[in-house]
Amino acid sequence: MSSLKLTDLEPASVFSYFEDICRIPHGSGNTKAISDYLATFAKSHGLHYVQDQLNNVIIFKDGTAGYENHPPVILQGHMDMVCEKDADSPIDMATEGLDVSHDGQWVFAKGTTLGGDDGIALAYALALLAEDSVAHPPLECVFTVDEETGMEGATGIDLFCLNGRTMLNIDSEEEGIFTVSCAGGAKATITLPISRRAVYGPCIKLIVDGLQGGHSGVEIHKNRANASKVMGQLLSRIQQLMPLCLTKLEGGSKDNAITRSCTATLVAMGSHIERINDVIAQLQQEINEKYDEPELVITGDDVDAFGGNALSTQDTAKVIGLLCAAPNGVQAWSQDIEGLVQTSLNLGILKLEKDYLRMTLAVRSSVNQEKQDLLNQLRELARFHDAEYSQMGEYPAWEYRKDSPLRDTMVNVYRKLFNGEPEVVAIHAGLECGILSDKLPGLDCVSIGPNMRDIHTSRERLEIASVERTWRFLKAVLAAL
Repeated sequence: MSSLKLTDLEPASVFSYFEDICRIPHGSGNTKAISDYLATFAKSHGLHYVQDQLNNVIIFKDGTAGYENHPPVILQGHMDMVCEKDADSPIDMATEGLDVSHDGQWVFAKGTTLGGDDGIALAYALALLAEDSVAHPPLECVFTVDEETGMEGATGIDLFCLNGRTMLNIDSEEEGIFTVSCAGGAKATITLPISRRAVYGPCIKLIVDGLQGGHSGVEIHKNRANASKVMGQLLSRIQQLMPLCLTKLEGGSKDNAITRSCTATLVAMGSHIERINDVIAQLQQEINEKYDEPELVITGDDVDAFGGNALSTQDTAKVIGLLCAAPNGVQAWSQDIEGLVQTSLNLGILKLEKDYLRMTLAVRSSVNQEKQDLLNQLRELARFHDAEYSQMGEYPAWEYRKDSPLRDTMVNVYRKLFNGEPEVVAIHAGLECGILSDKLPGLDCVSIGPNMRDIHTSRERLEIASVERTWRFLKAVLAAL
C-alpha cells in the first residue's frame, strides 16, 4: 500500500494497527515478518514477550490499577491469512502488502483477500496492549501461526508460561454470536501415480469458473458447487463420447477454501468441439438447477496445438474415476443442534503434476469417531485406486462446556451494553480452541469477532461499525472480568 487508507475510521487505534498488518505479507507459511512485527511492538512498548521457533508470539501486560491481582485473561488469534486473489490482480501476496480501502461501510482489499480473518484479532490485542486507559486484568496475548493450513502453530506452541485459564478467542466472523464449541478436523491427501507420453490429436481447454467458493467450514452447507467436482462430471461425460488424454488438470489452492475455478487441457481423439459444447450446456443447466451458483461459467475451446505430453487414456480414466468417486460436501447433520453440520469434507486442491495427481481434502467433524470413519473412507478410496494416502494437521473437537463463568459474564455484558440477546452456538468450522484447551486443562473459552463476509475469497470485507461495537464489547468484558 502506498498510503494510509483507514485513518478516518473508528476505533482509530484498532484500524491503525489493522492497516499496519495489511502492509505486511502474512500468508500461511510466510509469517516471519508479521511475527517480528509483533516482537518489535512488544519491545517498543516495554512488554515481556516470547517468540518461538515456529514464529508464534506471546505478549504479556500487567493488569491496570485495581485489577493487578485478578486472574489473567488470554486473548488469542492467529497471524496468518488465506491468500487468494483475482486473476487480474498485480499484487504478489508473498512479498507485497494489500491494497486496502473502504467504502464507508466495509473495509476490503482490492483484488485480494483482506485477512480480516484473523488480522482483526491482532489489531484488537495490540490496541489493548498499547493503551493504558482501558481497564483490564493481566493480559496474556497469544498469536499463533499457520492456523489456516492445519493449526500447526497452536499444535506446536508451548504454553508453559501462561497462568490464565480464561480465554477470549477472536476468530469468529459474526457479531453477537458467541461460539462455544467447534469441529475437529484433519487434512487428507491422495496421490495417484501417472505416466506421460507424447500424444497427438486435437487439443481442448475446459474451464469451470465463476463459482462462489467460500470457507469450507462456515459455508460448506450453503448449496455451493465445487469447481473440481464439476470438472470431474464434465470429463466423465466427455470420456463417454471419445477417448481422452489429459495434459493439465488444476483446481483450487487451499484445502479449506471451496474451489471456485478448475481448468483442464486434454487431447481428445476424434474431437468435435460442438459435441463437447453440447455436454457443457447440459451440465451447466443441471448445476444451475441444483446449486446456488448464478455466475457459473463452463467453457470448452479448441487450443492451437496438436497433441502434447499427456496421460494415456487408461491413466486419464483413473484420474477421472478418482475425481468422481471422491466424496465432497456435507456428510452428516447434527441430531442435537438444528442446522449444524456435523461432518463434512472439502476437495480443496487438485493438481496434475508431471508424474502424479494430488488431491487434498479438508475433513471436519464434531464427532471424533465420524471424523476417523471419514478419514478411513478416504484411505480406502486411495487404496482402491492404487494411490497413496497421507494425512496431517489433525486437531481435536472443542467440546461444549456446560459450566462457563466466562460465557455467563459475556452474555450479561452483552445484554447491558446492547439491550439484546447474543446467540450462543457451536460451529462446524475449526478453531484453535480445541488444541489450546488440551494444553490448558480447565480452560474456559469463548470465540467472538466482528462481522465479516466472504472470507477466504477476494470479495472478503470487514464491517466498520461492527469493529467499533465489538471493540466496546471487548473492553466491557475485560472490565467485568
